[in-house]
Amino acid sequence: MNDVQAALDLLSRGTDEIIKIEDLQARLESGKTLRVKVGFDPTAPDLHLGHTVIINKMRQFQDLGHTVIFLIGDFTGMIGDPTGKNVTRKPLTREEVQANAETYAQQVFKILDRDRTEIRFNSEWLGELGSEGMIRLAARYTVARMLERDDFEKRYREGEPIAVHEFLYPLAQGYDSVALEADVEMGGTDQKFNLLVGRNLQQQYGQAPQIIVTLPLLEGLDGVQKMSKSLGNYVGITDAPDEMFGKLMSISDELMWRYFDLLSFRPNEELASFRQRIAEGENPRDIKFLLCEEIVERFHDRAAADAARETFIARFRQGEMPEDIQEMTFDAGAEGVGIATALSHCGLTASNSEAFRMIDQGGVRIDGEKVGDRALVLPAGFNGVLQVGKRKFARLLVR
Repeated sequence: MNDVQAALDLLSRGTDEIIKIEDLQARLESGKTLRVKVGFDPTAPDLHLGHTVIINKMRQFQDLGHTVIFLIGDFTGMIGDPTGKNVTRKPLTREEVQANAETYAQQVFKILDRDRTEIRFNSEWLGELGSEGMIRLAARYTVARMLERDDFEKRYREGEPIAVHEFLYPLAQGYDSVALEADVEMGGTDQKFNLLVGRNLQQQYGQAPQIIVTLPLLEGLDGVQKMSKSLGNYVGITDAPDEMFGKLMSISDELMWRYFDLLSFRPNEELASFRQRIAEGENPRDIKFLLCEEIVERFHDRAAADAARETFIARFRQGEMPEDIQEMTFDAGAEGVGIATALSHCGLTASNSEAFRMIDQGGVRIDGEKVGDRALVLPAGFNGVLQVGKRKFARLLVR
């Protein structure tokens, strides 16, 4: 296998689509140092493992000798990305954008190589466009083309309002590619329309159109909805080692393979050997340990990963947690479910009154941590082990 083919195989792993892969191959063969752009709207102050799916791919480009541009959308963040939204999204204030951007810049170097990373803010060029420049940019795209985007089309068909400024978001993101002369732009599958706008605008400005790489959205701990801090189904990259390890151990055996594919740096051959070991009778839990250790080591260190594993074993296996725990679901909606109701629903207590009494006595735990708050609400996306006393356990998924 030649170097270019090996690079293509590495860069293609875990992707959903590459447009156009033959263009990527040609640019790799040219020996040019590629400029790889990824935009992040600073809508929340912390990164989670869902974000790292694409950041890991950025690191792979860096390891091949290319430059990645971590683009913080401080200008577009004030517009509000309408992607996937069925209502107009509230724009952020400049102060909120700047505060969140600072934490992003601090966190990404847990993965990225500083020497091959440009951190840019799109206010550098979008702020300079002014009213006239924005009007000229808007003239390059039609309303009909904008309404080809799924979420816009759906909202228009259902009579939901679409603010004019929302049409500016894909154009502004596309113009970022022009300003940066990007060779490659990456994003989630939900960003495909915006990435294509960038490719189109580059052609209009006389540039070679960027290659588009889309990556799947990582499911959260519930295995259903995409990882999101607002849904509570996330693992933050700044989580403490024990917390990170415990959250990852809570995922299902089936979801474990998805996490290996999108988060692990292990070669495909090694992942195949893991599947074979389980097929031959090894406990999936032992393979999941390897995933947890790898992730904790990446964001902390090897000693922290080893300690987190030992803590987990001491807390659960030496605590006589049964091998097979009943799994329950609760359809709570956006409001979540109170801890007493959850315990009763799982059959761990006979009533809410008994649940409250057990909480007061210190006999209720979630993932090994004692619960002391009667008013605790488990949010949609919660996936964890509830325990009452020493011998009553249930895994609960709140939907």
